[in-house]
Amino acid sequence: MLRALIFALGLLPAAASANEAAIRKALEPLLAARIGEIRPAPIAGLFEVHVQTEDGARILYTDARASYVIQGNLYEPRTGRDLTGERLRKLSEVPFDALPLDRAVKIQRGNRKRVLAVFSDPYCPACRQLEKTLQQVDDVTIHIFMIPVIRPELADHSKAVWCSPDRAGAWLDLALRGKPPAAKAACDNPVEENVQLARRLRVQATPTLILPNGERHEGGLPLAELIRRLDHAAATQSAMPR
Repeated sequence: MLRALIFALGLLPAAASANEAAIRKALEPLLAARIGEIRPAPIAGLFEVHVQTEDGARILYTDARASYVIQGNLYEPRTGRDLTGERLRKLSEVPFDALPLDRAVKIQRGNRKRVLAVFSDPYCPACRQLEKTLQQVDDVTIHIFMIPVIRPELADHSKAVWCSPDRAGAWLDLALRGKPPAAKAACDNPVEENVQLARRLRVQATPTLILPNGERHEGGLPLAELIRRLDHAAATQSAMPR
């Protein structure tokens, strides 16, 4: 019996591979998007299909032959967890160490133990609200990637921030107070490169926050929740082996 069990277990990877091939063959002609990973779903008999579209990652569920497709979020009532949402957040993570931080405006306060990167537009109302919230966060280093996409005709204001002697002060004057910089937009600046970076990372909204553990969040957060996430990300990073 033990030999039979070992034999059966040995067949599992092959069976999973066959299921993945069948699902790809059935769905790829139907989806105008790239299929990434295919893996067993939390429900027996279903598979989780990761689809990358122009609007970002999506998850579909299907059976082993892709005879049926389920679109929607999978919830676990016992815990209240949104399992699909958790997986999508994992799929959208951005390796913080891969961000070109030398192309961001750096704002530092206190001991700087908390770290955050933000894709922000100075003329985005939600970004302005986030800046008000960030003013209440101590012990932080914030890296602002300026992406002036809402009012591109005013992109020179963001470029002038980069050309200012005090970039952090110029950014806060512009994004928080609506005061354009006095400097001219005449220096080499990374604004256009940052717009392209945001597109490559499929940043769909401003502001978009990137935490040092790779977690991405679109839109602002209440102060308490923002600090909780920053502290959690800092603790996660410090606990990782180096």
